[in-house]
Amino acid sequence: MPMEFDRTVLQRVRRNLFFILVAATTLGFLGLIQPFLTTVFWAAVLAIIFFGLYERVKRWVKGRSSMAAFLTTILILFFVIIPFTLLGIALFQQGMEIFTAVQSGDLDPTVVVNYVEESLPKISEMLAEFGVTPDDLRQRLSNAAIEVSSFIANRALTVGGSIINIFVEFTLMLYLLFFFFRDGRELMRTIIDTIPMGNVRERALFQRFAQVSRATLKGTLVVAIVQGSIGGVLFAILGIPAALLWGVAMTLLALLPVGGSAIVWFPAAIILFAQGEIGKAFAMLIVGSLIIGLIDNLLRPILVGRDTEMPDYLVLLSTLGGITFFGLSGFVVGPTIAALFITVWEMMGKDYGGKNS
Repeated sequence: MPMEFDRTVLQRVRRNLFFILVAATTLGFLGLIQPFLTTVFWAAVLAIIFFGLYERVKRWVKGRSSMAAFLTTILILFFVIIPFTLLGIALFQQGMEIFTAVQSGDLDPTVVVNYVEESLPKISEMLAEFGVTPDDLRQRLSNAAIEVSSFIANRALTVGGSIINIFVEFTLMLYLLFFFFRDGRELMRTIIDTIPMGNVRERALFQRFAQVSRATLKGTLVVAIVQGSIGGVLFAILGIPAALLWGVAMTLLALLPVGGSAIVWFPAAIILFAQGEIGKAFAMLIVGSLIIGLIDNLLRPILVGRDTEMPDYLVLLSTLGGITFFGLSGFVVGPTIAALFITVWEMMGKDYGGKNS
C-alpha cells in the first residue's frame, strides 16, 4: 500500500513538473518572439483571408503546394502590399505639406472663429459669459493645429527612419505567409492533436478565430476603404488641400464603430461654410450624411456584426480596447479576442454549467 501511494505521488510530481516545464518554455518562447507576434498574427490572418485563392492557384499548378504558396504570396505582394506602400509614401508627402502650410501660416485653422466673431456676434457673447473669448479660441486652435501637424510630421519621419525595421517585418510576414499557405492544414492538425483540451473544442476555437478575423478584416476594412475613398475624392473635387491625406484619415477613423469618418468631413463642412463656400459646404454635408454615412450604417452590420455573431456594443468595446492595447492592429485583434472569450465561456457553460447539474 505505501509503495502504491509513493508511486502515485511520484507520478503526480513528475506530471506537474512536466507541465511546469511546458509552461515555462512556452512563456520563454513567446517572450523571445514577442517583437514579431504582430507580424505572425497578420501572416495568419492573411493566410486565412486568401486561403481560397491559394487553393485555386494550387489546382491551377496541378497540386504543387510549394509553387502555389509562392505564387499566391507574390500576388498578395503586388496587389495588396505594394499599393499600400505607395499610398504610405504619398501620405508622407502630403503630411509634410500640411505641416509646412501650418508652420508658414498658409493654412489658417482659426477661420471658423473669425466667422463666428464677425457674422454671429450672439454666439460670441454667449461664449464670453462662460469666460471664453475669440482670442482664447484662436490661440487654442492654433496650438492644436501646430501640435497635430507636428505629430503627423514626426510620425512620418519616424516611419521613414525605421524603414529597415518595416522592411524586415514585411519580409518576415511574407516568409511566414508562404509556409502558412503550404503547411497551414498540417500545422493546424498538429496543434489540435497536441493541445490536451479536446479536439472538438480546439476545432471550434480555430473556426471561431478564422470566422471573426475574416469578417472583421474584410468587413471593417471594406467599409473603411469605401468611406475613405469617397471622402478623399469629394475633398479633391471640392479643391480641399491634401485630399489623399484626409481620405486616409477618414479610412482610419472609419475603423471605429462610432464617429468614424464624420470626425473629418463634418468639421470640413463647417470650415467651408465659415469661408463663404456655401455650395461646397452643402455638397460636403449631403455626400457625407447620405452616402458616406449610409455606407457605414448599411454595410457594417451586414459585413461585420452578422458574421462575427456578436452584438454591436461588444464589437464597439472590443474594437476600442483592441486599438488601445495593440494599436492599429487592434481593430482585428480586439474583436477576435472578444469572440474567443464568448466561445470559451459558452463551452464552459455547456460542459460545466448549472443546466447539467
